[in-house]
Amino acid sequence: MSEVKTLSHEQVMEIIPHRDPMLLIDEATEFVPGERIVAKFYVDPAREIFKGHFPGDPVLPGVYSVEAGAQATDLVLMTKPAYIGKTPLFLGINNVRFRKKILPGDTLEIHSELASERPEKAIATCKCAIYVGGDLAVESEVTIAMR
Repeated sequence: MSEVKTLSHEQVMEIIPHRDPMLLIDEATEFVPGERIVAKFYVDPAREIFKGHFPGDPVLPGVYSVEAGAQATDLVLMTKPAYIGKTPLFLGINNVRFRKKILPGDTLEIHSELASERPEKAIATCKCAIYVGGDLAVESEVTIAMR
């Protein structure tokens, strides 16, 4: 059985190449390198996106939750020995379902777990689920290529 670890914000930035304003992972509270992660992201109400999405009724755009799941997937994959130092490229998303609005001030709990891998092509898919206040908000399958 693999050891469960945590990752600070600084450790997240040592692994994945994303930076503000596109870094959507604050920390990992449960992390098994190469297998699975539970990460957190605070949705700051001061984000510029809320000025236009939607004035008077702000909601986090779905693409942000998709990207948060992809970044959690990047963390899972970029810690596999074969992929350390590679660049993660988003190949696609399947079976995405948006089940709950994500609002300014929410904290996302982002789960990603390795579901399948084609090591000869350096392509892998993770199942992702995002929770807000214990409720399922988004679920998807994210596919990444490592180059």
